[in-house]
Amino acid sequence: MVKFSNFEPDFFEFFIELSMNNQKSWFDLNRKRYEEHVKAPFIEFVTILIERMSLIDSDFNGIVPKECVFRINKDIRFSKDKTPYKLFCSASIHVGGRKSMFPGGMYIEIGAESCGIYSGVYMPEKEDLLKYRENIAANISSFQEAISEEPFLKYFGSVRGEKNKKIDLKFKDVISKEPLILNKQFYVMHSFEAEKTFEMDFIDYVIEVWLSAKKFNNALLGI
Repeated sequence: MVKFSNFEPDFFEFFIELSMNNQKSWFDLNRKRYEEHVKAPFIEFVTILIERMSLIDSDFNGIVPKECVFRINKDIRFSKDKTPYKLFCSASIHVGGRKSMFPGGMYIEIGAESCGIYSGVYMPEKEDLLKYRENIAANISSFQEAISEEPFLKYFGSVRGEKNKKIDLKFKDVISKEPLILNKQFYVMHSFEAEKTFEMDFIDYVIEVWLSAKKFNNALLGI
């Protein structure tokens, strides 16, 4: 594979300055800088990342980067923090685009203060959550094997998510065997330093992290 890194210090310096000037007037004055040194390289990164993911899993063929990348504008309607802009770039590379919660994809966030790779499912619909629990219950050994393999533990450590205190009675006997079945979400997270993006094998690294969650995602899907 071709080695690639298009992240430059300007990308992160923009967010450092934005954190101290998080207001529309400052952003408008620096909009061209954002478009050239932040948005453009991030979209290029996501484009190449999708291409690499497509070589591994054909389900990602045809996914359009602009349907995966989130806007920098925050939704402040229900937030106490009324600053208008996020301090990072983010994308959700899933079959179905950024609004999809289908397991097997990746959410990635890159900023001066926060960098992370996520996979699994976050806030699934009630019917989907039931299916994931049923799949875990039907093959507990595969699920437990997936979350105990060395690559998974190396990058993610454990499965995250809030828990229900009570769930469907049909899972009662499963709880003692696999307490994670109580989860309302099944997601994993890996954090990394911003400097990692400057390395020429950064894409390879992101792919490696994503693949370490593949068996976990398959277990949720009952594959």
